[in-house]
Amino acid sequence: MEHAARSSDPRQSGDFATLCQHYGEHRLAHGGGAAPPIYQSSLFVFPDAEAWAARDRPNAPHFMYTRRANPTTAILEAKLARLENGTWCRCFASGMGAITTALGALLSADTHVVVVNDCYSPTRTYLTTYLARFGVTTTFVRGTDPLAFVDALRDETRAIYLESPTTGRMDVIDLAPIVATARQRGIVTLFDNSWATPYFQRPLELGIDLVLHSATKYIGGHSDTVGGVVVGRDEMLRQKINAEGELLGASADPFAAWLLIRGLRTLPLRMEQHQKTGLAIARLLAEHPAVSRVYHPGLPTYANHAIARKQLHGYGGLFAFTLRDQSQAAVHRFMDRLRVFSIGVSWGGFESLVVAGDASELFAPDPDQPQWIIRLHCGLEATEDLVNDVRQALEE
Repeated sequence: MEHAARSSDPRQSGDFATLCQHYGEHRLAHGGGAAPPIYQSSLFVFPDAEAWAARDRPNAPHFMYTRRANPTTAILEAKLARLENGTWCRCFASGMGAITTALGALLSADTHVVVVNDCYSPTRTYLTTYLARFGVTTTFVRGTDPLAFVDALRDETRAIYLESPTTGRMDVIDLAPIVATARQRGIVTLFDNSWATPYFQRPLELGIDLVLHSATKYIGGHSDTVGGVVVGRDEMLRQKINAEGELLGASADPFAAWLLIRGLRTLPLRMEQHQKTGLAIARLLAEHPAVSRVYHPGLPTYANHAIARKQLHGYGGLFAFTLRDQSQAAVHRFMDRLRVFSIGVSWGGFESLVVAGDASELFAPDPDQPQWIIRLHCGLEATEDLVNDVRQALEE
């Protein structure tokens, strides 16, 4: 099924927040319900043999099977495609479902991919263990030097996989030189935009070919569902992603899609709060004598801050820092003293979280960086409460 066409209706073509509420929804078609229905159905029946025969034609009006497409999921896909300024979107059962489908659609035996070093660790594992079994080779590049990505390209390179800011140390990548070279050489660029969301960054507008999300994070925002997203503009890439997605079967569940639509309703409001608290705590940490380094692209002192200001419209609430006392005991003491932050993986939800450990295990190994690193996700609690929580946890 194709997504709803863009309309002169201001609710379908307005500001980001208005698009989150209304784009892709046709409420009168569902009895006027303010929230769309959940089409919790595995299959859909056809009115006649002619409709069945036309089921695979472009813009076919009937759904067939939820592994391929579903009316509830189609609303979510329409919204996300519009918010990222793409022309199509496919949603998946998880962020890794989106990542593995996109990479699998582009890579084959004896091909090569260039990847930012500080990428999401399961992405690294998928490339170095699973795809390596089929002859795919990977070169990892530190994200602060765009020319390093260009130098890493080979004749057999088919894709460049990026995150900015990166998962670990929040490196911001200057995309322009990478995108220009990739376009010239016919290499597809993929970009995980989970940290910024389309509210703060739209990579397709910067020349990226495919944008991916772990919708589990900020898009969902309520820590109650798991999902993944791929958005693009190129029709051939759409066909490849759809074909791979149907075969691998990591399709979004209709109820999960409905929860993600609900999450989009408040995305702009939530991102503003995440940004506000994240910057407040990052500034506190940057001035605290117990802290040696803060990895937050919104701080003027951080590497590539100028690039961040050019490519980003704002900052998420996830970042990292290191203590001057580089011992496991000091790190654990800080974590255990927190009262509002909880210890837990993932991020992007309403609750504030902390994880910490050996940087070479949490993120990509880097001998030039401190060993013990702490990652904070600033949730939707009151900014003052979270700032005070971090302050008191640093007292020792």
